[in-house]
Amino acid sequence: MHGSAMEKTLEYKGHVVFKKLTVPRFKRFSREFASNEACFAFFTQGEYQVRTATGVLTVNRDVGLLAKCVNYFYQTASGQVEQGRGEVIGVFLFPDIFQRLFSFDFSQSDYRVDYDLKQVELDQLLTHYRDSISILLDSPDLASPLMIETKLREFVLLMTQKVSAPSELDFLASMFKPNFAKVEEVIQHNLFSDLNIDELAALCHMSVSSFKRKFSDVYGQPPKKHITQLKIDKAISLLGESNSRVSDIVFQTGFESISTFNRAFKNHTGCSPSEYRQRHSH
Repeated sequence: MHGSAMEKTLEYKGHVVFKKLTVPRFKRFSREFASNEACFAFFTQGEYQVRTATGVLTVNRDVGLLAKCVNYFYQTASGQVEQGRGEVIGVFLFPDIFQRLFSFDFSQSDYRVDYDLKQVELDQLLTHYRDSISILLDSPDLASPLMIETKLREFVLLMTQKVSAPSELDFLASMFKPNFAKVEEVIQHNLFSDLNIDELAALCHMSVSSFKRKFSDVYGQPPKKHITQLKIDKAISLLGESNSRVSDIVFQTGFESISTFNRAFKNHTGCSPSEYRQRHSH
């Protein structure tokens, strides 16, 4: 990020349950779960992409993000200049808090959903809810424990209806049952992104050393070597089959810069991308 983020928070029973985060310009930053909390994010300023283990979602003022306790990344839209300041309002769901608030036993629900992250279009009720939480975060003297309890209950009621869950118990229980993606799925869906090895490991919920070991077991090569080779193979195909500019091919293959791409390409082919195209143009 360029500069530092500013945040306002409200706590309940020792947990931050509401947060307003004003973020400066950025290319990408991570959202790694701290314990077993789920969350919902309202975006009051800016439009962003959310890179997940198995895809990319777009969120903005009209589309929020419902997320289980999994790792993911916020990033600026592909090919766009880094945006200005953005603002996010988060609602955090901790199982111990909601089991007490509703007198629920989550083990009594076997309801599951097949998503870990879900785009949610904001209707009038959710928009009003977002605005009410913003007011409380800006005026914390209004946020009594009873008020916070009421707003947490309200969120569950609204979201249960929004996602068509069978009941409030089922909605909450499903949010604490993540579907962790396999290494192969993460690589398949993020191969031509510009994620580095540390970021790929985070999407797999592994340490870097565990990720490298698992990757080598699956693919027979270290991750950097294997991924770079596949990116170069795609670049070779694009150079031969299209008139795309080299700078566009850099973006399409997920290299972080033209210089990094040129260096990797020459290491693998013995020539520059432009030289390769000239030699194979006929």
